[in-house]
Amino acid sequence: MSYALVVGLVGVVLAQPASPAAEQRHEFHEQLMGMSFRIVVYSADPDTANRASRRAFERIQQLNDILSDYQEDSELSLLGKTSGSGTEVPLSDDLDRVLRAAVDLAGQTNGAFDPTVGPLTRLWRRTRRSRQLPPPDVLAKARERVGYRHLKLGADRPVAELKVAGMQLDLGGIAVGYAIDRAMETLIAEGIGSALIDGSGDILVSDPPPGSEGWRIGVAPLESEAPPSQYLLLKRAAVTTSGDAFQHVDIGGNRYSHIVDPQTGLGLTSQISATVIAPDCTRADSLATAVCVLGQKAGFELIAKTPKAAALVMQRTATGIETAESRDWRRWVAPASPPDEAPEEGSGKGLGKGPAEARWVPGGPARQP
Repeated sequence: MSYALVVGLVGVVLAQPASPAAEQRHEFHEQLMGMSFRIVVYSADPDTANRASRRAFERIQQLNDILSDYQEDSELSLLGKTSGSGTEVPLSDDLDRVLRAAVDLAGQTNGAFDPTVGPLTRLWRRTRRSRQLPPPDVLAKARERVGYRHLKLGADRPVAELKVAGMQLDLGGIAVGYAIDRAMETLIAEGIGSALIDGSGDILVSDPPPGSEGWRIGVAPLESEAPPSQYLLLKRAAVTTSGDAFQHVDIGGNRYSHIVDPQTGLGLTSQISATVIAPDCTRADSLATAVCVLGQKAGFELIAKTPKAAALVMQRTATGIETAESRDWRRWVAPASPPDEAPEEGSGKGLGKGPAEARWVPGGPARQP
């Protein structure tokens, strides 16, 4: 997942005829963390909506400056420069929280999700540009510097030590979800009760819009241009899709995903997408990546151990596209709506014209594990 600086706030107010005190729909867009972010809020006061969204975007940018592995002066990058020095480095509260969540999931997945995968993701970025697989010795050296067990976190204080020289951290499979969670906290603190935050497919919603039971979100199938295969109805929950519909490379007749398997050091060769529902976006984001790496069977076992989580996996096989749902997936599936209420989407991402509709496609832009 790439990261970038803030380039400016654009607000679009979509007001429907109502009494002066009624909550209206307000939509805002921003380019952050190398991707498009959208915030939708319901508020009776346009000034409150503008102020809340601006502060939420500022919070996301603040976290980019902490969690980016592209910025040389980010807290994450500076921590990486201490690897192998034997030094315990004090951490900010945000970096400490993200690293602990990442290491916890790494332990649950036996390293299928690994925040220390930085040497491999950097090598794979070069591979995707050159369209040439790395030499075996170069790949082996990069793998020697990967392993979440080499990341030591303080037992009772926010410090970290990278025990192997040359280690590099990459939080691309969890940072956006964490940023969205913190941005939603900002909106709530500013008095916004009903909101949706969409970071290029990582979606978190709070209370439903006025008069609605929830936010209606469409799940697209594996093909990037296809219409939604089904709809979800969510409130106070997150949903994220990880996959390679938009980011893959063909090398030597094989299709490789942008998602790197820490065990092999190469991009996944199975065309797979995983959509995960969870109570917060930190978990939804990281679990979606983990399920893609683990595959359906082990991925669903992981989902079953996560309270209030569910997953949908789509994978291309020799006989076509196979779809599998975890045990509780159907709890969030919405009934089909009449044609005149269906989302009207042209780009395949973003909110529809309805008051509580959204859609995303598997593996949106700038997704990294």
